[in-house]
Amino acid sequence: MAGLLTTESRADQPEFTEFDIVHNEEGVYLGFGLKFDLPRGVEDALQKGVPLYFVAEAEVFRDRWYWRDKKINKASRVWRVAFQPLTRKYRVTFGGLNQNFDNLNDALAAVRRVSQWKIAEDNQIEDGARHYVEFTYRLDTTLLPRPMQIGIGGQPEWTLLVEKFQRFN
Repeated sequence: MAGLLTTESRADQPEFTEFDIVHNEEGVYLGFGLKFDLPRGVEDALQKGVPLYFVAEAEVFRDRWYWRDKKINKASRVWRVAFQPLTRKYRVTFGGLNQNFDNLNDALAAVRRVSQWKIAEDNQIEDGARHYVEFTYRLDTTLLPRPMQIGIGGQPEWTLLVEKFQRFN
């Protein structure tokens, strides 16, 4: 019984279903797909009107042998997922655009996958140099209402985080 409680309280971390970096004459593009479900406590908070914020950050670096690697560019995206109790719909907001969904799975599908995200310009990439991307995707608890931030400190179900490092040419 104790093992069962431990398993239920542990937050399932996201897993990549895809992760691609493409460098062409127009720039560096990132595409990713994630698989995760919201823990019960996080989903309950969402149902009670607390919006959730998901953040994806990609940093592009160039290798240097003589000093720290040089940061070429940093790109980030923020999605806001909120439940609208009057309409019983989920709203996903990204960059001023809103989209409504009938259920949570469809709303989360909108924040789990990105394709053709431009993270650097082609002129920022040096020919012949080695480059890599450090990628982070997380549930950002710092954007939650202040009383919630205090109450969730140290609760593992609110720690939704995945990171990836990948080289490209």
